Amino acid sequence: MSVPYEVRVARDPADREACFAVRKEVFVVEQGVPQDIEYDEYDAVAVHVLAVRDDGAPLGTGRLLHGAEAAAKTGGDPALGSLGRLAVTEEARGLGVGAALVRAIEDAARARGLTAVDLHAQSDALGFYERLGYAAYGPEFPDAGIPHRGMRRAL
Repeated sequence: MSVPYEVRVARDPADREACFAVRKEVFVVEQGVPQDIEYDEYDAVAVHVLAVRDDGAPLGTGRLLHGAEAAAKTGGDPALGSLGRLAVTEEARGLGVGAALVRAIEDAARARGLTAVDLHAQSDALGFYERLGYAAYGPEFPDAGIPHRGMRRAL
């Protein structure tokens, strides 16, 4: 089944609220991540991307941290962006929405002069990111009680 959708950088408070609604549905409700750790101080400065159906219903989201905020998460390298909070609603999985969101975040990183994107992937999503050109590094670690691995892709 194909669902027409658009991926864009969140452009107003309503878009940001749609991003947060998708994160709540996927991370808090489906995966049991405590709501008080799902939303953080980085949300105020991140570049948020949003996938929406033609009727405006949100399908997915992700965010890019850059500058000092990204450096804090990536070991201090200001040339790295940090991709995070990638979430796709159940109805949109398998439609290419996740890959489109990752590419939009990479485009936003390139536009800011970044040379690579770093992320912490849930371990069961490693194959998804590997297909998009990301390479895992370091040992597995828990985040919100879910196994993760660091991954990176040069731009």
